[in-house]
Amino acid sequence: MQFAVIWTYKPDHTVSVTERFSETGGMPPEGVTMLARWHDVSGNRGFAIAETDDASALATWCRKWNDLLSFEVFPVINDEEIAAVLSAVAKG
Repeated sequence: MQFAVIWTYKPDHTVSVTERFSETGGMPPEGVTMLARWHDVSGNRGFAIAETDDASALATWCRKWNDLLSFEVFPVINDEEIAAVLSAVAKG
């Protein structure tokens, strides 16, 4: 299953976030594949698309950062998957 992982941080955490990211690369733990990651040009928000069947591994990734970042995580589906859902719903 794929998840959107959105994070934000307060400007007073910029130095700490930058240092930790430089040290770790912010990579997810085993069991989670990061498919893509983007950073807001404002500098205090970003998001990734991650794939996993292990919610605990996803939680572990977030918990390693939750002292500095606030997270919103939710499942997502792509265009083809939603098209199939819409088609099935339309057929009743």
